[in-house]
Amino acid sequence: MSSGHGGGGGGGGSGSHSLAFRVMRLCRPSFHVDPVPLRVDPTDLLVGEDIFDDPLAASNLPRLLHSSPDSADLSYRSRFLLHDSSDSLGLSGLLVLPQAFGAIYLGETFCSYISINNSSNFEVRDVVIKAEIQTERQRILLLDTSKSPVESIRAAGRYDFIVEHDVKELGAHTLVCTALYNDGDGERKYLPQFFKFIVANPLSVRTKVRVVKETTFLEACIENHTKSNLFMDQVEFEPAPRWSATMLKADEHHTESDSQTTETLKPSVLIKSGGGIYNYLYRLKLSSQGSAQMKVEGSNVLGKLQITWRANLGEPGRLQTQQILGNPISQKEIELHVTEIPSMVNLARPFSLPLNMTNQTERELGPFEVWLSQDGSLEDKVVMVNGLQKLVLPGLEAFGSTTFTLNLIATKLGVQKITGVMLFDTREKKSYGPLQDLEIFVDLD
Repeated sequence: MSSGHGGGGGGGGSGSHSLAFRVMRLCRPSFHVDPVPLRVDPTDLLVGEDIFDDPLAASNLPRLLHSSPDSADLSYRSRFLLHDSSDSLGLSGLLVLPQAFGAIYLGETFCSYISINNSSNFEVRDVVIKAEIQTERQRILLLDTSKSPVESIRAAGRYDFIVEHDVKELGAHTLVCTALYNDGDGERKYLPQFFKFIVANPLSVRTKVRVVKETTFLEACIENHTKSNLFMDQVEFEPAPRWSATMLKADEHHTESDSQTTETLKPSVLIKSGGGIYNYLYRLKLSSQGSAQMKVEGSNVLGKLQITWRANLGEPGRLQTQQILGNPISQKEIELHVTEIPSMVNLARPFSLPLNMTNQTERELGPFEVWLSQDGSLEDKVVMVNGLQKLVLPGLEAFGSTTFTLNLIATKLGVQKITGVMLFDTREKKSYGPLQDLEIFVDLD
């Protein structure tokens, strides 16, 4: 259905023009709200709710109300009476066409009905019509009749057409309509007209990222900035490569039949107009192969949100957020970690500490030497190397991994720390580490 004129207009060219553009926005109507503020049930005026507690009185109630006024009576005597239960909604059943151009939001489809009118007393011929949208970044052609001009528009006649454009940019937009035609004197004339409008943002999306051990949680808060309620059809998170995502919802109890119905008809989430908000929570996990590669690349891209919604009368909208970033990732060439903590360590008895070393670069590294750093006095060293003080390891290929063991010995009872495990690249003369301190329990035999 059509609304009012466009946001503005203008003409160009010398002299007066026979033609003029009229632009109307195509959008859905709204419900007509009954101006009567409150309707009442005749029963409420005569009796109270307790009448239904007495079966005899309740049976005589229809006879008392037999003189109910006719619904066609428009006098003040009956206009405030509730004749039907649906009257309490305040809706008359009529639809109202928009009386203004209205707000245009990002993600919607702008649809316009354009009419070019011949206001002269003679026919114009060979009319070439163009319509395009101009933004700060680009020009989008919506209509061009250059290859098949309109043969003629009679006096007081018109030529109508409809254009559509998916709004993908914020800010000022200009609908440019131009016509090149021959007037009654055979003179070739050019008519440009401009209709300006502003595109606003319907939603704001705020995100928070939290990391708990190996799991990343993404919270997305969506706020409605429009003057209409929005019904979210879909708020889907599209994870980046090597990530997987699961939406987390509050625990709900359904029967088996209810769960089957929910699978078929998923209810929309209502976000109320003028600042209503709704929060979504996603659990993200990174694959083991992706973890190593991501640390090398230093990339912390998690993915993006795809949002689709409908307004009060089903007007669709769709937005896609920019890439959402996670916590900064430190880039490491070598990853060194303990694969298994010794379950039992006896005093003055050798034990093995299994370690894993991973090359997270695209080139070969090594050979390596592994030792315990000698920072501090020997008396402070509770856990020491048993045997050769340096362990020599061969080179490691790109993205390769290897396991090895350190032979250690503990010299003191109780909870002790293994500290100062260092890794040294003998070719590049570069040290890695130390390994994060590891606690063990030392017991007697």
